[in-house]
Amino acid sequence: MGEKQAAPPAIELPAHYRDWKLISVAHEAGKLNDLRAILGNDQAVDAFRRKNLPFPDGAIIARLAWTYTPSEENNKAFGQEQSFVAGAPTNIQLMVKDSKRYASTGGWGFAQFTNGRPDPPEALKNCYSCHLPAKERDYVFTRYAP
Repeated sequence: MGEKQAAPPAIELPAHYRDWKLISVAHEAGKLNDLRAILGNDQAVDAFRRKNLPFPDGAIIARLAWTYTPSEENNKAFGQEQSFVAGAPTNIQLMVKDSKRYASTGGWGFAQFTNGRPDPPEALKNCYSCHLPAKERDYVFTRYAP
């Protein structure tokens, strides 16, 4: 019988991730209906800028999401409903590149945090399969916004 492989250690929310550089922004419609900022540490941002795939080990991409909320104050100034802003935070998702530690998931580890706490592992069971369509871009959907 083969030995059971130990699960990699849980991914922690990095200190100072809010100071990372902006990679892109997005609005997710449908049932999520949120606003998102995608940030990256220096290794991730450098790889995006140089179009250097696959991403190097140590690259971390963070996706921060908020509810999509109309801005009454801005809409009054514009004279019509057209402005939306970030409302309450929903969660933070991380992709951490470590080609050895996460070899079975394309070299990426996935994590999600709600209210600053890690979500249970079952909440992450579909992360890798969801990212498979972006395999040609090293499993990353986001494109760098110049």
